[in-house]
Amino acid sequence: MAKSKDVRVRVILECTGCARKDTNKKASGISRYITQKNQHNTPSRLELRKFCPYCYKHTIHGEIKNKK
Repeated sequence: MAKSKDVRVRVILECTGCARKDTNKKASGISRYITQKNQHNTPSRLELRKFCPYCYKHTIHGEIKNKK
């Protein structure tokens, strides 16, 4: 039998628009999503375009840390 390797890892995506601004005038907070990625196919940091409820628009969400 083959050994089970953790190929898929959980990552946290954070809004880059909210992270650059210190505070948002309408609402304070940073939009975050939790997703999974395959380490072999995507070794670099993941960036996805997701909806941010604090910016009220679709923005780029970048990977900030791995969650195990």
